[in-house]
Amino acid sequence: MLVRAGRAGHDPGLTNRLVELVDEIGLSTVAELWSERPARSLPGALWRLYVLHEWVRRAPEQASREYAAGVRFTGPNHVVAGAAEPPGPDEVRRVSDEILRGVFDGDLAVALERAAAFCRVVSAGRADIDEGDATAEGAANLLTMAGDLAACAELWRTGELA
Repeated sequence: MLVRAGRAGHDPGLTNRLVELVDEIGLSTVAELWSERPARSLPGALWRLYVLHEWVRRAPEQASREYAAGVRFTGPNHVVAGAAEPPGPDEVRRVSDEILRGVFDGDLAVALERAAAFCRVVSAGRADIDEGDATAEGAANLLTMAGDLAACAELWRTGELA
């Protein structure tokens, strides 16, 4: 319903409210709604998109550092993600906002593909920076998220994302 309402409204104010949903209801409420849903479902994809967006908003310096480190390994993904050069904190925040905004006022499959590409770039950067086992686990988790988001994009295109 959330995606349908956002996409049907063509209202920039509503889109802004949906992008900032976590500010209004909190990440824990979003988690209660969607975190247990399958990764390859619309609620599962939304959960991952909001978590990614919230992480970038809370840690833009880390996100930009890891993103910048990953660009040299994942050039095509950097292009798909759409972050400006050089990818500083403001640029990664902007691309994160654009991705989430695209869920509601753009092509949902493209938004999911951009998020998947963003995750791949950050994952490569995180692995390159390599600050220990937790970093490696986080890089692997981002790759898994990227695969799930890309699969959701395909499911959306075939009308099977529910």
